[in-house]
Amino acid sequence: MSHSLVDDAAEAALGLARPLDTGTDGRAGHRAGIRRTLRFLLRRPGLLLSVVVLVLVVLASFWPALLTAQDPLKGVPSQNFRGPSGAHWFGTDELGRDVFSRVIHGAQLSLKATLIAVLVAFVVGGLLGVVAGFVGRWVDDVLMRFVDVLLSIPALFLSLALVTALGYGTVKVAVAVGIASVASFARVARAEVLRVRQAVFVEASRAGGARWYSVLGRHVLPNAAGPVIVLATLDFGASILAVSALSFLGYGAPPPAPEWGTLISDGRNYLANAWWLTALPGLAIAATVLATNRIARALDGEWSRR
Repeated sequence: MSHSLVDDAAEAALGLARPLDTGTDGRAGHRAGIRRTLRFLLRRPGLLLSVVVLVLVVLASFWPALLTAQDPLKGVPSQNFRGPSGAHWFGTDELGRDVFSRVIHGAQLSLKATLIAVLVAFVVGGLLGVVAGFVGRWVDDVLMRFVDVLLSIPALFLSLALVTALGYGTVKVAVAVGIASVASFARVARAEVLRVRQAVFVEASRAGGARWYSVLGRHVLPNAAGPVIVLATLDFGASILAVSALSFLGYGAPPPAPEWGTLISDGRNYLANAWWLTALPGLAIAATVLATNRIARALDGEWSRR
C-alpha cells in the first residue's frame, strides 16, 4: 500500500511539474517553426527572391530615404537623358531628374493606392459574401445577382467609369479599382462560408444553443478567412497593374508626382533615344507583380500542403 501511495504521489508531482516546461517547449517549437520556414524558403530560390523583392518594395514605400538620398522632383538640366550608370542607376529623364529616385518614391504612391484598393475589395466583397452565405434565402439571391452584374463588366472598364465619376487622384483611383474587384471577393467568401456552415462542428455548436453571432465569429469566419486572404495576396498584383494603368491614362496623381504609371506614360515620348524611362519603371512593376503572385501561390499551395 505504501508503494502505491508513493507512486501516486510521484505521478501527481510529475503532473504538476509538466506545465512548468511549457515555456521551454513553446520556445523550442517556435525555433523549429523558424527553421522549417527557412528550409522551405532556401529550397525555393524563386520564392526567396520574391520575398526579397517585396521587402524592398515595402521599404521603398515607407522609408524611401533608406534606398536613395536624391530628390525625385529636383532636376539638373545639364544632365538630362543620361543613361543608366553608377551615378544614376536608372538614368535621368528629360529634366535631369534621377529616375531611380522617382521609381523609389513612386512606390509610396502606387503601394498606398494598391493597399487601399485591396482593403476596399476585401472588406466590401468579404462582407457581401459572408452575409449572402450565412443568411441565405432571398438575401443570398439579391446579393449574388448584384455580384453577377459586377462580374459581367470588365474590371478595367468599370474602374474607368467609377474614376470618371469620382474624379482624378490617387485615392479615388484606388477606390475605383477596389470596387471593381469586389465581385471576386464576394464569390470566394460566400463559397467558403457555405462550406464551413455545413461542417459538423458548426452544427454541433448550433445544437448546443450558441447564438448566431457566436457561431459566426468563433467558427465560420476563422475557418473561411484563409482562401479570402490568399485571394487578397493575388489581387495585390492585379491591383498594382490596374492602378498603374489608370495612372498611365492620366487619372492618377497630377504631375510632377512620380507615380509608376505616370513615369511610363511620360517616358513613352522618348522611346527612340531614352528607352530606360519606360523600360526600367515597367520592370519594377513587373517584378513586384510577379513577386506577389509567387508568394500567393506558395501560400495557397506549397505551404498549405506541407
